[in-house]
Amino acid sequence: MTQSTPDQQRFVWTPDEVRGVRSALLRYRVMAYLVGVLLVVLTLVGVPLKYLADNDLVVRITGVPHGWLYLVLLITAFDVGRRVRWGWGRLILIMLAGTVPFLSFVAEHFATKDVRRKLDEATVVSEEDLAEQQGSASA
Repeated sequence: MTQSTPDQQRFVWTPDEVRGVRSALLRYRVMAYLVGVLLVVLTLVGVPLKYLADNDLVVRITGVPHGWLYLVLLITAFDVGRRVRWGWGRLILIMLAGTVPFLSFVAEHFATKDVRRKLDEATVVSEEDLAEQQGSASA
């Protein structure tokens, strides 16, 4: 649940929602690092070896896992973005970062910074308090 104020969007989360955001962020961070490392190895080691030394072993070993893990990265980025209500523009940029060497590390840094800021600024309420707030707001 969010409450909008003129200057910012304020989050009101239950403890379960906070745990969900934290775990979604962890999943995203792990995938961003895995995809980033595989992409760096693929582009800085595999591709030069393939075209300069006619050895495609590194490309075969890292290329397919990078592709499959990139799909998992898309899912985890969407999950964390949905939970913290990122706009489509931000979400698409973060998702595309897994296609440019080293950019997934930069995107992960800023995404983590944003999510942690939202967690710090959020109001955490119990399920009962939230139900009371929603009940009194509809009355």
